[in-house]
Amino acid sequence: MDFDVLVIGSGPAGEGAAMACVKSGKRVAMVESQPAVGGNCTHKGTIPSKSLRHAVKQLIRFNTNPLFREIGDARVVSFPKVLDAAASVIPKQVDMHARHFSRNRIRLLKGHGYLLDAHRVQVTYPDGVKEVFTSEIIVIATGSRPYRPDDLDFTHPRVYDSDTILEMKHTPRTLLIYGAGVIGCEYASIFSGMGVKVDLINSRDRLLSFLDDEISDALSYHLRDNSVMVRHGEEYDSIGKDRSRLEVHLQSGKKLKADALLWCNGRAGNTENLGLENVGLQANHRGQLQVNESYQTAIANIYAAGDVIGWPSLASASYNQGRAVAAAILGETRGQVTETPTGIYTLPEISSLGKTERELTAARVPYEVGRAYFKNTARAQISGEDVGMLKILFHTETFQILGIHCFGAEASEIIHIGQAIMRQPGEANNVHYFVDTVFNYPTMAEAYRIAALEGINRLNRR
Repeated sequence: MDFDVLVIGSGPAGEGAAMACVKSGKRVAMVESQPAVGGNCTHKGTIPSKSLRHAVKQLIRFNTNPLFREIGDARVVSFPKVLDAAASVIPKQVDMHARHFSRNRIRLLKGHGYLLDAHRVQVTYPDGVKEVFTSEIIVIATGSRPYRPDDLDFTHPRVYDSDTILEMKHTPRTLLIYGAGVIGCEYASIFSGMGVKVDLINSRDRLLSFLDDEISDALSYHLRDNSVMVRHGEEYDSIGKDRSRLEVHLQSGKKLKADALLWCNGRAGNTENLGLENVGLQANHRGQLQVNESYQTAIANIYAAGDVIGWPSLASASYNQGRAVAAAILGETRGQVTETPTGIYTLPEISSLGKTERELTAARVPYEVGRAYFKNTARAQISGEDVGMLKILFHTETFQILGIHCFGAEASEIIHIGQAIMRQPGEANNVHYFVDTVFNYPTMAEAYRIAALEGINRLNRR
């Protein structure tokens, strides 16, 4: 065999698997069809969208902070210029990943990978030359792309998905976003932050229903407070035929006009033209592969990880899934990655871990709630990031932490303090830790002490 492990895809899952395998002495190759490594995470998804969000957040701060009015009036910046500012981080990420692969002697094959059988992969290079490689193990980590329904014309000059929106050459005055999942809500925040009038179409009855209800309600309030029109319980029907102006028809009979449509209704696994039929594998209707607890497909020596297997479709989880694949290849038992915090980069951002109030109530678990509102913390007052709160759910008898939910600035960072305590064994997972621990002052982390005290005091008043 040419290699011990051949990975198709250089995104987080592919990198996690390749790096862990090569560190264990395996001969590893990686196939990447794009001109540069990093996968869609680096070029189309996580990195560019979060960089775009950061640029918009800076713009909002400049336009709303009285201190900057001494410099000049509030500014309107075009979407292409904001994109240019956000794109500067992508080459840095590409260079970092490429150096990791080179330094660890991972052979990089830049071409399209195609399965000929369970041990042979044909790589077609950009110049058309084809080469076949053999490997004991094959890992499919080809990621995902925006789901495109057949009845929607994506050649329309005003219709975008979450990939092509990064190529938009104008600044729309009005934008209709169909799909109020994580990506839809993030882009609603980004565009409304630039002053674009946004209609957010949600086919369900509330935003991000997997979140704690209080957090979901807070998101709805702040989107509306930023002039986003959230429309629940609506389904797409068609687009008007006039290509010079966009008119979206909904099944309810509504006809909404906008300068552009951003379609954010799910993602599909990149399994087309991969040769799955040659090895007896079949993807589901969303192009996703089914795996077992060890991320092994129905073919014993072929594994899959990352967005190509579906939920949770997070870059953070994908990297650990790749490492779990490597552990399985090496004969270790690790199981699937399940305890993954939710990170949603709206404005303000959201992060959650563990059970929600609704889940605990349904399971008849006795719990109490502790809250810390950022507006009452010194660090938030100093930084001007005083919107949001930290919410701790804990057992009323054992004081075990059952869930942590954060809405506000740096929520995706703050959550990891609670995550570390929740993962402690036995009695070490206890809300009293936050009361007994000295936190730097002033910090956002101090919110844990405030929330813990508030919840314990409420419990003691009963």
